Amino acid sequence: MTRTPTEIVDVDAKQLDDVLRRAEESLDAADFALTKAVFQSYAYLADLVEDKNTSIRRLRQLMFGHRTEKTEAVLGDSASGPDPQAAASGDDGSTVGGDGAEASTPTAKPGHGRNGAATYQGGERIAVPHPSLAAGDACPECQRGTLYGCAPGVLVRIVGQAPLHSRVYQLQKLRCHLCGKVFTAEPPAEAGAAKYEATAAAMIALLKYGSGLPFNRLEGLQRNLEIPLPASTQWDVVQAFAPSITPAFAELLRQAAQGEVLHNDDTTVKILELMGERGQHAGDESESSRTGLFTSGVVALRDGRRIALFFSGRQHAGENLADVLVHRAGELTKPIQMCDALSRNLPRELETIVANCLAHARRQFVEIHDRFPDECRQVLEAFQVVYRNDAHARQRQLSPAARLAFHQAESGPTMEGLRVWLSRQFDERLVEPNSSLGAAIHYLLRHWEKLTLFLRQPGAPLDNNLCERALKKAILHRKNALFYKTQNGARVGDLYMSLIHTCELCGANPFDYLVELQSHADQVAAAPDHWMPWNYQDALTSR
Repeated sequence: MTRTPTEIVDVDAKQLDDVLRRAEESLDAADFALTKAVFQSYAYLADLVEDKNTSIRRLRQLMFGHRTEKTEAVLGDSASGPDPQAAASGDDGSTVGGDGAEASTPTAKPGHGRNGAATYQGGERIAVPHPSLAAGDACPECQRGTLYGCAPGVLVRIVGQAPLHSRVYQLQKLRCHLCGKVFTAEPPAEAGAAKYEATAAAMIALLKYGSGLPFNRLEGLQRNLEIPLPASTQWDVVQAFAPSITPAFAELLRQAAQGEVLHNDDTTVKILELMGERGQHAGDESESSRTGLFTSGVVALRDGRRIALFFSGRQHAGENLADVLVHRAGELTKPIQMCDALSRNLPRELETIVANCLAHARRQFVEIHDRFPDECRQVLEAFQVVYRNDAHARQRQLSPAARLAFHQAESGPTMEGLRVWLSRQFDERLVEPNSSLGAAIHYLLRHWEKLTLFLRQPGAPLDNNLCERALKKAILHRKNALFYKTQNGARVGDLYMSLIHTCELCGANPFDYLVELQSHADQVAAAPDHWMPWNYQDALTSR
């Protein structure tokens, strides 16, 4: 059957108002309210469609809300109950959804939701002594006891200031009326020799490469606050301080190469110097046929720490990972590499134990659930068991070997049952291979060994979400700043972005870390392994 084309009626607001006025006279209140709501929705959607900036995805989100990939949301409330296979001894009853999020703890008692004073570690501490009493004085109340010190009371006040502040030193000048000699006051020691301190470079870099604030927007903000800071000057500042942080980046790269697990992926980037006619002679001959530009993210796990590296240019994620693994010690075994199934994510020269991302495979079934609900439920509920078991393993802080044994016992039967079910769909011709469901099942079966590496290899992760979250740094920069002008600008951005995100992954203060790297550039260059985000405080205290 052919569908009869729907006629699109072109009406203006006045015609709709006239119809509503006549409808109000002939319809009861409930029917009129419904009719009015339908007319208003039509007018609203018509305006959205006419807007050239409204994409199909945005239109769907406005109409149906933002979608979530959690199993409970995709399958409905019936899937939210605990799975019997996910239970294990010592379990506290917490569960995890199919998106791999951390297992939720029991509902906490409602509180005020405000941050305690202890969370303001970066704030200034001001001691306020009692105006008339001190420790050791007699109690003014009972006249018999003696006062002693105890924990101070706390009062938090939040103040506003410009992202980059300025201090203007007015040096007094005195001139002799007879000989004309001018005597100028010496600047105080805290004024320093440079106009832009290390703190200024660290703040600009943190706003630009950590929070995605473009130079021109910061320029406008500073101008409004009457502390001018041109965009070109901001670039000069961060570029000038880049050599002082390069040794720390090189050491991060070396340590990442020794990691037990390495996640990698890439996203697109724009580098004007390498695009169009300007890029025809910018690369070497081996890359002359390439037109794509990428920012690759590599997140390495080593000794319980996470190290993030970013590389922007013509190379794919696999090639950048190969450049990292060149620095790997020869006596170490092959690392586990977590990535999606794209061939460009694999290093060609060096071997790794490859694991593929379960989240990528799962997403294909989430996207077609509305067309194949029963079949997709079979897959999504199986993945839910795996992610719940992995959350339980994290809660118990199992070692890699114990986690492997736990998954083999609890997740293995579920995944084997899923594999048998997937194969039967094709063997018994229950699914059309060329359909979207057939493509999703074929992807699972084709990459089954790499998708289930967590059942055979200790420490193998389930998905590549760690690297996907890291790449949001580059995506945020791309959405706000749009592009890098030169390849050197991209290199400087990768330096700062790598150090900033590694600090975030390690729980270090990125602003303080960048300041200390620049303030102790000679020591960093001499022993960069002592100036990593997780141990630089020890280097400061040992000086």
